[in-house]
Formats: sequence, structure tokens, C-alpha cells
Amino acid sequence: MTAIKHALQRDIFTPNDERLLGIVNVCKAGKKKKNCFLCATVTTERPVQVKVVKVKKSDKGDFYKRQQTWELRDLMEVDAKDASKENPEFDLHFEKVYRWVASSAAEKNSFISCIWKLNQRYLRKKVEFVNVSSQLLEESVPSGESQSVAGGDEDALDDYQELSAREEQDIEGMMEMCEYAVSNAEAFAEQLSRELQVLDGANIQSIMASEKQVNILMQLLDEALGEVDTIEGKLSSYEEKLQSVKEQMDQISQSNRLIQISNTNNVKLLDEIQFLVNYMDLSKGHIRALQEGDLTSPKGIEACINASEALSQCMNVALRPGHDKLTAVTQQQLLFAELRDTFARRLTNHLNNVFVHQGHDQSSTLSQHTEMSLPKHSPLHRDLLRYAKLMEWLKNTHREKYEGLSRTYVDYMSRLYEREIKDFFEVAKIKMAGTSKEAKGKFGLHGSSGKLTGSTSSLNKLTVQGANSRRSQSSSLLDMGNMSASDLDVADRTKFDKIFEQVLSELEPLCLAEQDFISKFFKLQQHPAVMPPLAQPETEEADGGTASRIPPQAEHRQSLSSEKDLVRLMMNKIFQSIETELNSLIALGDKIDSFNSLYMLVKMSHHVWTAENVDPASYLSTTLGNVLVTVKRNFDKCISAQIRQMEEVKISKKSKVGILLFVTGFEEFAELAETIFRNAERRGDLDKAYVKLIRAVFMNVEKVANESQKTPRDVVMMENFHHIFSTLSRLKISCLDAERREAKHKYTDHLQSYVINSLGQPLEKLNHFFEGVEARVAQGVREEEVSYQLAFNKQELRKVIKEYPGKEVKKGLDNLYKKVDKHLCDEESLLQVVWHSMQDEFIRQYKHFEDLIGRCYPGSGITMEFTIRDMLEYFSSIAQSH
Repeated sequence: MTAIKHALQRDIFTPNDERLLGIVNVCKAGKKKKNCFLCATVTTERPVQVKVVKVKKSDKGDFYKRQQTWELRDLMEVDAKDASKENPEFDLHFEKVYRWVASSAAEKNSFISCIWKLNQRYLRKKVEFVNVSSQLLEESVPSGESQSVAGGDEDALDDYQELSAREEQDIEGMMEMCEYAVSNAEAFAEQLSRELQVLDGANIQSIMASEKQVNILMQLLDEALGEVDTIEGKLSSYEEKLQSVKEQMDQISQSNRLIQISNTNNVKLLDEIQFLVNYMDLSKGHIRALQEGDLTSPKGIEACINASEALSQCMNVALRPGHDKLTAVTQQQLLFAELRDTFARRLTNHLNNVFVHQGHDQSSTLSQHTEMSLPKHSPLHRDLLRYAKLMEWLKNTHREKYEGLSRTYVDYMSRLYEREIKDFFEVAKIKMAGTSKEAKGKFGLHGSSGKLTGSTSSLNKLTVQGANSRRSQSSSLLDMGNMSASDLDVADRTKFDKIFEQVLSELEPLCLAEQDFISKFFKLQQHPAVMPPLAQPETEEADGGTASRIPPQAEHRQSLSSEKDLVRLMMNKIFQSIETELNSLIALGDKIDSFNSLYMLVKMSHHVWTAENVDPASYLSTTLGNVLVTVKRNFDKCISAQIRQMEEVKISKKSKVGILLFVTGFEEFAELAETIFRNAERRGDLDKAYVKLIRAVFMNVEKVANESQKTPRDVVMMENFHHIFSTLSRLKISCLDAERREAKHKYTDHLQSYVINSLGQPLEKLNHFFEGVEARVAQGVREEEVSYQLAFNKQELRKVIKEYPGKEVKKGLDNLYKKVDKHLCDEESLLQVVWHSMQDEFIRQYKHFEDLIGRCYPGSGITMEFTIRDMLEYFSSIAQSH
């Protein structure tokens, strides 16, 4: 074991500046026996560190290595298992319990003894030893003896030090002086002993020589000891006096500390009192304003606003811990709550009275005058906006009263607006139907109230009847029951357009002003909030679906996500009659004249576009958008009705057709529409209607031409498509360019067809003769051999030509001119055009006949009995004579 100890000291601990003091060979209890060493070490440097190191032999060689290290101060308990019996097992309690079995009980006891000594010297008995023999711990021996026993190894350990470099050099020099020291150690030891004796003798002689000095030194030491005793006595007396002074100073310090604590507490208490006074004290002026302040005068309202803001600050102050347990604070809070309730009740009653009075006010209605303008509510809004800050205070403090006021305002203002809007639209309807006096006689107006007693349907019926009396014809564009566009009084349409524009221009600022007031007065601009659900009027969806109603209250509270929705909801309730009245006015205008839908579509589209640019989600934008759907639907109905009437048109069997009514009707519609839709936002709707109408016109022109008995089909097609082409060329409608080209093509084709068919009659036999000649040539007969055919010889040709002398040709052309004149109508003035085309075609046929004579009857000298010059003279004289 000694050899192992020296090997471990040399290989492991010396390089780390450590000394090995105790060692034991152990293995872990209950496991496979793997031996290792537990070593107790101390560091050579100060402060000393005591460690327990586990050392294990390496598997790859004979050298040892550190496996684990514990600080001895981390050791809490040493358990030897049994103090009375020899037992190799023991436990070391570090952060966990390590159980060991020593190779022998003696080694275990030696290691525990070493741990105990290190504990006594360096750890002040911190480690607890359990089941360890008292003899082993040496607790029963006297302290001095114990110190000597306990310190035996320790002193030896303390005396053991390695040689310094100088000591090694001295020893080496001594050994060099005595070369035989290595070979003869005994002789070297004897020489050293002799030199030591010489030195000891010299030392004794030196001491004996200095005995006198030693006596003097001893005397001086005795005197010094006496002085020391005197000084110690004085110091003791001083210490007693200073002790009393120290006690007095301690009392003074304690008193000063208590005074300082008291001052600190007083400052904190003053700070708390100052905080409560500053933030929870309401002035008498504010209290008086809240209790009895004047809510009608500007000064009184301003005082109430300041008082309410001060009250809110006092009630919303963040109290510190413990403040709520103070009686004064509780009393103030009760006072504030009472003032809040009192002022909220006063404010609610006052504003309720204002709303009720305004709702019952009759002075702003239109019942006493017939001017078509809506009353302005800006004075009321200006007066109420003075209470806006108070409404915000009420919203934050008394939500129920705030919601009640909003319901009251909506309820009474909806009644007021309903009366004003109803009177306004009644005046608008009267002006549409005629003057106020005529309307009163026609529509049953009684008394000075000027209200319509008849229903809307009766008003519409009478209006149409009144409009009928101002028209020169009763037939419509498409015979739909409305007036013809060509016969409609332009002044009436202009008047309707102005009235409708004035209606929208009056409604727009009214709605915008009211919405702006609601947002400012009820403070619905900044943060989302939950408002009381208000019933919304029944509205028609934009896609033409069925009407829908606002869901129940609970669903409303969940669906409202922003204050813009709340503003729009209040606006729906206040102006619930606007959409109904607008739809009624639109229906009336549509019954007066279906073309009014064009004016209404343009005006409504413009106002919807303007409203969406301001606020796409506003009430005005939504409402006008819904009404625009109705207007667009009426416009589509107007187009569909015209198309349907085209399909149902019937023509007379005894008179010529001429220009069809729906063709001229389309012309007048297009002229009117182009005038109305100039610079309009919804040009696309008109372009779609154009395409539908023109296709219907094309289809029904062909239908009428096929059914015509009096007028040839080509004439009907030629005249009507010429009229359509002229109209589209004049109006320059870009979306109908393809139809314009198609109309020109149809007109040209049917003009050529009519000319060819008509010219077959004046030279009928000659035509048949040359058709036979062409048939023989087509069958393979050579052209110069045609004259040898019996039916087509020269005699037959001369016989046929003699039947058409110039006089007969002129007579036939004159009859043809008369027939063409009967076929054509006067509106289009196509007679000269057709006659000139017939002249060209006749000349072409003449040249064709001469060419056939020259090719099939060469050298015969056969010619027509009239020349081209004669033909030109015939055509010119016939045209001039008629």
C-alpha cells in the first residue's frame, strides 16, 4: 500500500500541487467487484482545499487516473455502519449517498480517522460521523493529549516538505566534497556527525561568552513586562469608560433611527393625504354645476362639461393599495357616484325634452308651402353639438342612459323626417304631374295641407291621363301604353329631369349632414362599441332578391363590428321612408313616360358614384345603390317591352309598309339616349341596350318583310335598312359599328335584288330569248352555231327585237317608274336612287345583249332598235315628267 501511495503522489497529485494524506482500497457495494482507491488530499497553496478523489487503474495500462473528485466541504455525513463490530462497509453522503466496501476494516478505520482529523482542522466539525467508534475519533482523551494524538500524522504532514532548489544544490555540493558518500554512506554519516559536534561546541562556547548580555536582556525584559502590565491596567480602565460611552452612543443611535423612521412615515403619510386631496377632491363649483347647473345656456353647458370631466378624473383615479379601506375615501366615492347619477339623470331628462320637442315641431314641414326643398336642421345640430362632450361622458359612465337617449333621438327624429320627406315627395309628385293648382283639381287635394288624398296608383293613372292630353298622338314608340318618343313633349321630360335631380340634390346634403351629426354627437367615430339594436327598414337587395329584415337583438349585438355599422343602423331607422318614397317616385315617373327611366338611370348613377367616392359604406351610398337597382330594372323592362312590342307588330295588308314604326322609334330612342347619356357613368348599360334593340330591329324588319303582301320584300328591307344605316352613321354610336356595316350591306344587297327583279319585265321576251341562247351555249353548243338552232335563228331574233321598238321600251320604262313609285315610301326619298340603279342595270343588260348578238350572230348586222343614248334620254325624260 505504501508503494501505491508514493506512486499516486508522484503521478497524480504532485503535478496538481496536492498532498496525499489518506488512502483506502474500495469497491462499490452490491456490484461487480471493481477495485478503486479513495484518496484524501490537501492543496499545498493557501487557502487549503480538502478533497476526496476517486482513482482507478486504467484498462489500457498500468497507470492510474482520476475518475471523480468531491470537495470535503460537500461531505455531509460519514456512516461506518457498525461501531462495535469490525465491518469493511461504510457510506459517504455527498449530493447523493455512495456505498463502499473497503479491502479491510483497518484500512476503512484509518481512512475515516484521516477524514475526521481534516474535518477538525479545516471544516470546524461540519461533517457528521455516524456509527463510528469513539476511540477511533479520540473524543475521550484530553484536549492537549488529543491535540498531540490528532496532530501526529498532521504534524508530520506539516513538517514534510519537498527540498527547495537551493537545498538540493547544497546537498549535491556536500556530496561532491565527499566523493565516497555514495559508495560509503557510513563514513559520510560519521563525518557529518563530527562536524555537527564541532558546531555544537562552538555554539555552547558562544552562549557562555554572552551570559552577561543575556542577564542584561532578561532585566530589560522584566522591566518591559512591568510596563506592559501598567499599560494593560490603563487600557482596562479606558475600556470600562469607553464601554459606558458606547452604551450611550448605542442608545442615541437607536433614538435617531426611531426618529428617522417616524419622519419617513410622516412624509409618506403626507404624500398619501396630498394624493387623495389632489385627485379625490371636487370643488364646490363643480358640485354645484353637477347638481343644478344650467343646461340651456352656453356658460352653463361649459361649466357642466368641466364639472363632468373633473368628476370622471376623480372617479377614475387609480387608488393605491389600502386606500379603499379608508372611510373618507369610501365617503368620497359614494358622493361621486351620487353626483354622477344626479347629473346623468338631469342631462338625460333635458336632452329627452329637446328630442321630443323637435320631433313634435310642425313648423319645419312642407304642409304650408309648395316649394320643393327640404327643411334644414343645421340650427338644431349646432345647438345639440354643444352637448357632444356631455354625451361622451354619459357614454363612458352611464351606458344605459346613453343608449336610451340614442333610441329616443332616433324615434322622434324618424317621425320628424318621415313627415318632412313625405310632404317633400308629395310636392315633387305634384310638380311632375303639372302645376300645383292642376294637381289639386286632378288628384283630390283638400284644404291647405296640400296632401294627396288619392293613392299612388291613382296619382300615376291620372298623371298619365294628363300627359296624354298634351300629346298629338296616342300611339307609342312600340304601342306599349306610353307616349311615342317623337310625340312626347320635350318640355315635360326636361321638367321631369330637373325635378328628379332636385329631389336627389335635396336628399344628399340632408343625409350627409344627419350622418355627420350622429357621428359627432353620439361619438361614434373612434372605437368600436355595442349600441342598442335598432329596427332597420325593409330593403331590397342589390341583386334583385327578396326583401330581408334585420335579425333579432341578440344577433345584432354580435354582428355589429364597428361604429360605422352603428351610424348606418341609426340612419336606416331615421330615414326609413326615403327608399320607399324614392321607389314610389320612380314608379310614377316610369308610368308617366317609360323613357324617364333613362333620365333616372343617369342621375341616380351619378349620385351613387358621388356617394361611393365619399364613403362606400355610408347609408346614402347603400340606399341610393338599392334604388339604382330599381331604376336599372325599370330601364331593362323598358327595353324588354320595346323588344316585345317589335315582335308583336302587325302590318296592314292593303297599304304599303314604308319605314316601320319601331325603326323610327329606335332612331328617336337613340337620339334621346345619346343626349341623356352624354358623359354618363353608366354608358355600358346603354350600350348593352343598344345591342339588344338593334338585333331585335334587324330580326323584326326581316320578319315584316317576309309577311308583307302589298310591298315587295326587297323594298321593305332596302328602305328600313337604309334608314337604320343613315341613323347609325349620323349618331356615330361606337358600340354599333358592326351593325351599321351590316345594315349598309343589307340595304345594298336588297337594292340590287329589287332592281334586277324589276328590270326583267320591260324586255321580258328579249330576256327569255337570250336566256335560251345562254342555255344552249352552256349545254355545249358553239356560239357561232347557235344561229342554226331552229328556235334561236336570226329570223326569230329579228322578230323578238321588232317587238321592242324605242317607243315600246319607253312606255315600259314609264310603267316601271310608276310601279316603283308606288312601292317606295316618301320618307326615305329613295326613288331617284333606285331609278338611277335601274338605269345602270338596264345599260348593263343592253351591253350584254349586244355582246351575245356579236358573238352568236356574227356578221348578221342585227342590232337593237334603240341605242344607249336613246335609253339615257328615256330615263331622264321619265324622271323629269314625274
